[in-house]
Amino acid sequence: MEKTRALLDGLSLNPLDVKGLLKTFGLIGVWVILFAETGLLLGFFLPGDSLLFLAGVAASPVARELVGTELSLVGLLIGAPICAVAGAQLGHYLGARYGRRLFARPDSRFFKLEYVAKAEYYFDKFGPAKAVVLARFIPIVRTFLNPVAGVLGMPRRQFLLWNIVGGVLWTDGIIIAGWALAKKIRDVIPDGQVDRYILPAVAVIVFISVLPILIEVYRERRNKRRQSTARAEVEAEAAARAAQTQTPPADPGRTEADAERRA
Repeated sequence: MEKTRALLDGLSLNPLDVKGLLKTFGLIGVWVILFAETGLLLGFFLPGDSLLFLAGVAASPVARELVGTELSLVGLLIGAPICAVAGAQLGHYLGARYGRRLFARPDSRFFKLEYVAKAEYYFDKFGPAKAVVLARFIPIVRTFLNPVAGVLGMPRRQFLLWNIVGGVLWTDGIIIAGWALAKKIRDVIPDGQVDRYILPAVAVIVFISVLPILIEVYRERRNKRRQSTARAEVEAEAAARAAQTQTPPADPGRTEADAERRA
């Protein structure tokens, strides 16, 4: 009876309730959600960043106080990147196999073509390797970029290499951050108000995880400004030279006549 009740509670659980997901499904739930978010097009709405951070908190010595459950840190650090990499690799395979037919569907509550366009934008903007790594830190994009990479013909082995790099940095980086900050969070947050402050802390972690993208955008804009400034200087210099070459030369005969009049 208790097992049946637990199953029903799990089926009625809000998929965005990270603490509820961890308490209901535990370590296996983390693995499944990471695989679904990165490998299945319908998994883009799942809470990847906040899930990883709270999973790290749940693997800390103060897990019971903050999250209400305990997870294995080793299981997270090994299983999370494996599932994230496997899910992304599945997405790449589906994109390579089915091409744009994979996205041939009308917009709905869970799917919009603008998500695909955004993934293609990052793929073209940063190049295949950098896009695969950086996309890990951008919600929605990390779901759709994988099949887009397959559609655009990124080689499977090349995708796998950067998929592993991005998967490990994203999953283990945020997990370790949650694990390391758990005690400080407990010391800062007043008793009985953990639920009130834990989500803002997660939001900060998500913002930090997006910093690489913001830095890349800033660098690109700065380079564009420098290039436009240099181009304007070159054009101005070329215009000045053209103006000098277009000045009519002085008439020698007229110059001598003017000199005789002055004399």
